[in-house]
Amino acid sequence: MTMKILCPVDGTAHAEQAISTAVDLALKYGASLTVCTVNVAHGGGRGVTIPHWTDEEVTEILDKAEADARAAGATEVHRAIVTSREAAAGIVGYAETEDFDHIVMGTGDKRGLSRLMLGSVAADVAGRAHCTVTIAR
Repeated sequence: MTMKILCPVDGTAHAEQAISTAVDLALKYGASLTVCTVNVAHGGGRGVTIPHWTDEEVTEILDKAEADARAAGATEVHRAIVTSREAAAGIVGYAETEDFDHIVMGTGDKRGLSRLMLGSVAADVAGRAHCTVTIAR
Protein backbone atom coordinates (compact mmCIF):
# COMPACT_ATOMS: atom_id res chain seq x y z
CA MET A 1 0.00 0.00 0.00
CA THR A 2 1.26 3.48 -0.83
CA MET A 3 1.91 5.45 2.37
CA LYS A 4 5.05 7.52 1.61
CA ILE A 5 5.56 9.15 -1.78
CA LEU A 6 8.84 10.71 -2.89
CA CYS A 7 8.73 13.24 -5.71
CA PRO A 8 12.16 14.38 -6.95
CA VAL A 9 12.05 17.85 -8.50
CA ASP A 10 14.45 20.04 -10.44
CA GLY A 11 12.41 23.15 -11.20
CA THR A 12 11.40 22.09 -14.72
CA ALA A 13 7.96 21.67 -16.29
CA HIS A 14 8.49 17.91 -16.13
CA ALA A 15 8.80 18.18 -12.36
CA GLU A 16 5.55 20.16 -12.22
CA GLN A 17 3.75 17.29 -13.97
CA ALA A 18 5.27 14.85 -11.48
CA ILE A 19 4.05 16.97 -8.55
CA SER A 20 0.52 16.96 -9.93
CA THR A 21 0.58 13.17 -10.31
CA ALA A 22 2.16 12.69 -6.88
CA VAL A 23 -0.49 14.86 -5.22
CA ASP A 24 -3.26 12.88 -6.93
CA LEU A 25 -1.79 9.65 -5.57
CA ALA A 26 -1.20 11.11 -2.09
CA LEU A 27 -4.83 12.24 -1.89
CA LYS A 28 -6.14 8.94 -3.22
CA TYR A 29 -4.19 6.83 -0.72
CA GLY A 30 -3.93 9.26 2.19
CA ALA A 31 -0.16 9.15 1.81
CA SER A 32 2.46 11.65 2.86
CA LEU A 33 4.37 13.44 0.12
CA THR A 34 8.00 14.49 0.17
CA VAL A 35 9.41 16.73 -2.53
CA CYS A 36 13.16 16.51 -2.83
CA THR A 37 15.91 17.81 -4.97
CA VAL A 38 19.22 16.15 -5.68
CA ASN A 39 22.04 18.64 -5.71
CA VAL A 40 24.57 16.79 -7.83
CA ALA A 41 28.15 17.23 -6.60
CA HIS A 42 30.77 17.85 -9.27
CA GLY A 43 34.51 17.48 -8.87
CA GLY A 44 36.02 16.09 -5.72
CA GLY A 45 38.81 13.61 -5.59
CA ARG A 46 41.77 15.84 -4.86
CA GLY A 47 39.88 18.98 -5.81
CA VAL A 48 36.96 20.88 -4.39
CA THR A 49 33.45 19.41 -4.63
CA ILE A 50 31.08 21.92 -6.22
CA PRO A 51 27.29 21.53 -5.98
CA HIS A 52 25.28 21.99 -9.16
CA TRP A 53 22.93 24.52 -7.51
CA THR A 54 23.52 27.19 -4.89
CA ASP A 55 21.65 26.93 -1.58
CA GLU A 56 19.37 29.73 -2.78
CA GLU A 57 18.52 27.86 -5.99
CA VAL A 58 17.73 24.68 -4.05
CA THR A 59 15.46 26.66 -1.71
CA GLU A 60 13.65 28.26 -4.67
CA ILE A 61 13.09 24.86 -6.32
CA LEU A 62 11.72 23.33 -3.12
CA ASP A 63 9.62 26.40 -2.24
CA LYS A 64 7.92 26.25 -5.64
CA ALA A 65 7.43 22.48 -5.50
CA GLU A 66 5.91 22.65 -2.02
CA ALA A 67 3.65 25.56 -3.00
CA ASP A 68 2.51 23.71 -6.14
CA ALA A 69 1.77 20.56 -4.12
CA ARG A 70 -0.23 22.48 -1.52
CA ALA A 71 -2.11 24.41 -4.24
CA ALA A 72 -3.06 21.06 -5.80
CA GLY A 73 -4.55 19.94 -2.48
CA ALA A 74 -1.77 18.13 -0.63
CA THR A 75 -1.89 18.69 3.11
CA GLU A 76 1.12 16.72 4.30
CA VAL A 77 4.15 17.90 2.32
CA HIS A 78 7.74 17.41 3.46
CA ARG A 79 10.99 18.62 1.88
CA ALA A 80 14.39 17.03 1.48
CA ILE A 81 17.73 17.90 -0.04
CA VAL A 82 19.94 15.06 -1.22
CA THR A 83 23.56 15.51 -2.27
CA SER A 84 24.97 12.87 -4.56
CA ARG A 85 27.44 12.49 -7.40
CA GLU A 86 24.65 11.06 -9.56
CA ALA A 87 20.97 12.08 -9.53
CA ALA A 88 19.48 8.59 -9.92
CA ALA A 89 21.69 7.08 -7.22
CA GLY A 90 20.76 9.91 -4.86
CA ILE A 91 17.04 9.41 -5.45
CA VAL A 92 17.14 5.63 -5.11
CA GLY A 93 19.38 5.72 -2.05
CA TYR A 94 17.26 8.31 -0.27
CA ALA A 95 14.03 6.47 -1.10
CA GLU A 96 15.40 3.23 0.29
CA THR A 97 17.00 4.76 3.40
CA GLU A 98 13.84 6.68 4.29
CA ASP A 99 11.53 3.74 3.49
CA PHE A 100 9.47 5.33 0.71
CA ASP A 101 7.12 2.96 -1.05
CA HIS A 102 6.47 5.01 -4.20
CA ILE A 103 8.56 7.41 -6.30
CA VAL A 104 6.84 9.77 -8.74
CA MET A 105 9.03 11.70 -11.14
CA GLY A 106 8.97 13.45 -14.45
CA THR A 107 11.06 12.82 -17.50
CA GLY A 108 12.36 14.96 -20.33
CA ASP A 109 11.58 14.61 -24.00
CA LYS A 110 14.93 13.17 -24.99
CA ARG A 111 14.87 11.21 -28.21
CA GLY A 112 17.37 9.65 -30.54
CA LEU A 113 21.02 10.50 -30.08
CA SER A 114 20.57 12.73 -27.03
CA ARG A 115 18.81 9.85 -25.24
CA LEU A 116 21.64 7.47 -26.10
CA MET A 117 24.31 9.95 -25.05
CA LEU A 118 22.71 11.35 -21.91
CA GLY A 119 20.53 8.48 -20.74
CA SER A 120 17.51 9.06 -18.57
CA VAL A 121 17.47 9.63 -14.83
CA ALA A 122 13.86 8.41 -14.70
CA ALA A 123 14.71 5.17 -16.51
CA ASP A 124 17.71 4.63 -14.24
CA VAL A 125 15.59 5.18 -11.12
CA ALA A 126 12.89 2.84 -12.42
CA GLY A 127 15.47 0.13 -13.04
CA ARG A 128 17.20 0.47 -9.65
CA ALA A 129 14.47 1.40 -7.17
CA HIS A 130 13.24 -0.99 -4.49
CA CYS A 131 9.69 0.37 -4.79
CA THR A 132 7.07 1.35 -7.34
CA VAL A 133 8.11 4.16 -9.70
CA THR A 134 5.61 6.25 -11.63
CA ILE A 135 6.98 8.34 -14.47
CA ALA A 136 4.66 11.28 -15.13
CA ARG A 137 4.42 12.91 -18.54
